[in-house]
Amino acid sequence: MIGKLQCIVLDCPDPAALARFYAALLGGEVDRPDRRWSLHADWSTLHTEDGTVICFQRVADHRPPRWPDPAHPQQVHLDIDVADLDAAEREVLALGATRLSDAGGWRVYADTAGHPFCLIPG
Repeated sequence: MIGKLQCIVLDCPDPAALARFYAALLGGEVDRPDRRWSLHADWSTLHTEDGTVICFQRVADHRPPRWPDPAHPQQVHLDIDVADLDAAEREVLALGATRLSDAGGWRVYADTAGHPFCLIPG
C-alpha cells in the first residue's frame, strides 16, 4: 500500500450547498475543523459518521457532467447503499437530486451540482 484515502473532492459551483446536500443524504458534520485544510467560501467538507471525508471545491467555470455522455464525463461518482430504494429515492429527490437512470437493480441520480451518484439496495 502506498497510501490511504484522505478524502474525496468534488468540484462544484457552491461548496457549502453541496456539503449540506450530502450531509442530508449521508449524515455527518459539515465543515468540522480539521488540521489538514482550512475552511472558506471556496472549500467545504463533510465528515461522515463512518470516517469518510468528502470535500467540495469551488470551480468558477464548473461544467457539470452529463451522464452517460462521454463528451461530458462523470469525473467521479459515489455508490451509496440504501435499505429501501424507493424511500431513498423520495428523499434524494426532495433534497434536489435529479433521477438520471434506472440501471436495473440500482438507480443513478445527479446531485444539485450535476455529479452522478448511485443508490444501490444494501
